[in-house]
Amino acid sequence: MDLHKALADVEDYIIAHRRYLHQHPETSFKEVETTKYIAAELDKLGVAYDIPTEEPKTGVIAYIDGTKEGPKKAVALRADIDALNVTEATDLDFKSQNVGAMHACGHDAHAAMLLGAAKVLSEHKEAFPGRVYLIFQPAEEVGTGAEYMMRQGTWFDEIESIYGSHVWNNLEVGKINVEAGPRMAAADWFTIKIHGKSGHGSQPHETIDAVLVGAEVVNALQQLTARNYNAFDPCTVVVGRFESGNRFNIIAGEAELEGTNRYFSREISDRIEGDFHRVVKGICDAYGATYDMDYNHIIIPTINWEHETDIARGALTKVAGDEAFKSQEKVTGGEDFSYYLEKKPGVFAFVGTYNPEKGCDAPHHNEHFNVDESALKNGAGMYVQYAIDALNQ
Repeated sequence: MDLHKALADVEDYIIAHRRYLHQHPETSFKEVETTKYIAAELDKLGVAYDIPTEEPKTGVIAYIDGTKEGPKKAVALRADIDALNVTEATDLDFKSQNVGAMHACGHDAHAAMLLGAAKVLSEHKEAFPGRVYLIFQPAEEVGTGAEYMMRQGTWFDEIESIYGSHVWNNLEVGKINVEAGPRMAAADWFTIKIHGKSGHGSQPHETIDAVLVGAEVVNALQQLTARNYNAFDPCTVVVGRFESGNRFNIIAGEAELEGTNRYFSREISDRIEGDFHRVVKGICDAYGATYDMDYNHIIIPTINWEHETDIARGALTKVAGDEAFKSQEKVTGGEDFSYYLEKKPGVFAFVGTYNPEKGCDAPHHNEHFNVDESALKNGAGMYVQYAIDALNQ
């Protein structure tokens, strides 16, 4: 197979699908029409697929069997397909037609790149043995789509590795980043409710001041990361909401704190919830208050496997040349691809789409977000070449 010719032939196809999907965004677990659109295109390509049987029955699991002699292994390629609750403010000819929904993170590009890969792989089955699964995943933005797809059918049990990627407006167009180790952060979400005793502001000795207790908790949680965790293993604690009291001369008896933690190691993931309870309980005990905590591990760290990263780096050389690789610091955003990597070998890459000359410089999740579509061809090529190289090993 002449990879570069195949990618050149499919470039307009990818861009056309990206623009259609951009015009018709659907948010997490509401990707009903997106699922139908992808399925219809796979029908045209003659690619077999299954639709999840679990509600809300969005997403697609497609598969292509190679005809080359060799071990009958299986690998998976994943693209997310959901949009965000953002009202688009671009002047694109293909801007969102769904008010209040926008592909402001590039998932339209991901789905289009994977459709392009499906077209190339379906036309070149002689290039690989075994099976390629193409996973069009819903609900990445809410962090639950990966685990949902892992429950559908037997594909996840069958695969030996999985590859995913993200268009990235923090990386210049033409560059692709793929490196081993931690690449994206865990994203935890916590709510702490402090129960004290309210009373008159002139008689604080008769109260348990929930504002004071809450302030102590905020300060102590910052010290928790500074003094208990390795400085070379970053962890941030952010209390983004602190609500308490309703009048200037009443000492509040209740307070509520809400925030998020970001970190990159599974070791921190295993201990941080317990550490939070230890700190908050100690402070509440000291003041005579009590507390309730709701702690949720929304996303675990995305950690690339060494061997699969080597396969992807080799694929990058074939697709775009060694000069296309660019090292990049790990990212504090979260990605539910991490749940695949927790259980199976795999790798997650970043495809640069930043180009201010084309107006492609807005950050992800911004109402002006757009990507340089010239990057999509090589993004699709990475899907294709990773599958071929992994199955031919």
